[in-house]
Amino acid sequence: MSRKVAVMALSGGMDSTSLLMRLLADGYEVNAISYNYGQKHLVEVQRAQANLTYLSQNGYHVEHQVIDLTSAMSSFHSALTDDSMPVPEGHYEEEQMKATVVPNRNAIFASILYGYALSIAIKKRVNVEIALGVHSGDHAIYPDCRPEFYVALGAAFEVGNWDSEFVSFHLPYIDGHKETILRDAEKAISLLELDFDTVFANTNTSYNPDSMGRSAGTSGADIERILAFHAIGRKDPVTYVKPWEEVLDDALAVEQNHNGVAP
Repeated sequence: MSRKVAVMALSGGMDSTSLLMRLLADGYEVNAISYNYGQKHLVEVQRAQANLTYLSQNGYHVEHQVIDLTSAMSSFHSALTDDSMPVPEGHYEEEQMKATVVPNRNAIFASILYGYALSIAIKKRVNVEIALGVHSGDHAIYPDCRPEFYVALGAAFEVGNWDSEFVSFHLPYIDGHKETILRDAEKAISLLELDFDTVFANTNTSYNPDSMGRSAGTSGADIERILAFHAIGRKDPVTYVKPWEEVLDDALAVEQNHNGVAP
């Protein structure tokens, strides 16, 4: 069996955590990078570290580093980094959610990942896949999550680097959505003989958690996550500022309103 090596962006959110579980279940050697870019929801990185500790306790080792990009990105115009801009509430696909775009974020992240992946490939003479958890639910608001962006980015990286034939992008969720991601995570976590609720309690999706790290349940990212857990018949194990039944009712009302259905 050929050696499988992956470099991934581990935000500490639901999508990247699911991807990490899938990579481990598929037998990859995983090298993960988390980014501190001045985001208001920096608790996500702490959750990622908690999950890596849980994995280590169960015999799964992941190379991990946190890269500080605050000096470069904390001044970028975005509701995720600018304290003067409130994080918008509502459905993920609504126009106001564009305020959560961080200019050029994924290009910056991908450049670092590519350099790291290519370094591993050259030193160890192995093929390396850059694994990302981007999915179709991101496409409406985030242009740097779309397939054509990664096709163009990959082509530019190939032109700009020697030995680029050893590195490729791996985007397993690009045509999926939150529900399909969670269902895949269920299977992967089962194969790894880990606890689903422990894994996802150690995540953060909320763009506006409170000072205790509890998810607000009101941002577009929150609502998309809540509806995904509901769709697979599970209660989200992460802590919200309100009881699960209330945040679920609120999310369902937002979804109905977005679809033009009276609550």
